[in-house]
Amino acid sequence: MARKKNPTPRLRKTWFGYPRENGDVGARNYLLVLSGTLYANPTCERVTRTLRHSVSITHPLGRCQIEPDLRRTFETLVAHGQNANAGAVVVIDHHREEGCTAEEIAHEIAKTGKRVEAINIRLDGGAIDATAKATRIGMEMIRELTNEHRQEVPVSKLLLGLNCGTSDTTSGISHNKATGWVTDQVIKLGGRALLAETTEMMGGEDVLAAKCVRPALGKKIWAMVNKMEADILACGVDLRGSQPTGDNMEGGLSTIEEKSLGAIQKAGSAPIVDVIPYSVRAKKIPGLHVMDTPGHGGESITGIAGGGAQVLIFSTGGGHTINHPLMSTLRITGNPVSAKLQRDTLDVDVSDMFTGTTIEEAGRRVYDEVIDIANGKMTKAEILHEDNAFAITRNGLSV
Repeated sequence: MARKKNPTPRLRKTWFGYPRENGDVGARNYLLVLSGTLYANPTCERVTRTLRHSVSITHPLGRCQIEPDLRRTFETLVAHGQNANAGAVVVIDHHREEGCTAEEIAHEIAKTGKRVEAINIRLDGGAIDATAKATRIGMEMIRELTNEHRQEVPVSKLLLGLNCGTSDTTSGISHNKATGWVTDQVIKLGGRALLAETTEMMGGEDVLAAKCVRPALGKKIWAMVNKMEADILACGVDLRGSQPTGDNMEGGLSTIEEKSLGAIQKAGSAPIVDVIPYSVRAKKIPGLHVMDTPGHGGESITGIAGGGAQVLIFSTGGGHTINHPLMSTLRITGNPVSAKLQRDTLDVDVSDMFTGTTIEEAGRRVYDEVIDIANGKMTKAEILHEDNAFAITRNGLSV
């Protein structure tokens, strides 16, 4: 008598997160200590070294920037404070940079309904007193946050970030394919996914434009790719002098077009429903959203977190140690060599796709890991405190 095959397990259609007043759901419930300017960075770091369940976001900006760059800094900081993984926020400023003060940042974050407080180092008596004040406020916020409980929510409440790095010849035919399968399942269940890295769309623009639900969106994709290339040419250099990168070429990729066609496999077959600027919050429309970001990993995933993603799949051929401090970063590879060499920093190995495992089988493994992480399972990067990827992309020079 022939043995019956085990039925394929059903995909989980729910996860457990922290509902927010504005309808978002957090996969984490951190106290975010957010620096408004580089001069507040040490104070933010002192506070988070003292307080458990807190993360800090620091950066070298917020002062002496041309207006478009200061506006981008402000909007990116606000967007991170609004990200659902932050349950409460303390914003720390040094003095007063009109257009990017702690009070202005806090005012916009507060529109989500979460608790937010502003600290000014100068007005609060200097670094020591400001550290003490922020620590006391943060301690009370954490007591409130840790009294909250996860609740079951549908996958439609998930915004999945998509990014890749150190791509090689395995990327487009293994881990990016598995990621694309996950993207399709999340969207079929009413969720959203966010694809970025404009430089890694060059050569694949027509593929992405054909997936757009409206011709106008396809035109936006062509326009942002053309602008990216024109801006680089205006600097007197050709993008193709730095893309593909050295590690891409060492991994066997020879052209930006080859790299791009592999990178966009992360998008799966889902329709593109919107094309948005850098670090702008994605609309609550089910489907694939595309964001205009550089290919630089830190700047790209900072934009994705600003877009509202709670969990990011970072697929890598050569291996990577990248991690965003607020958005949980799941790292996967299909390269068997990297899976061994980078085993301490990779969460999912799908290299068995080269020995018979199907795209769906590998994709299911990645999907389960995404849901587990959304439910609270820590990534290796979170355990190792590899909070090394917050970088705001810039338009021009400092002044």
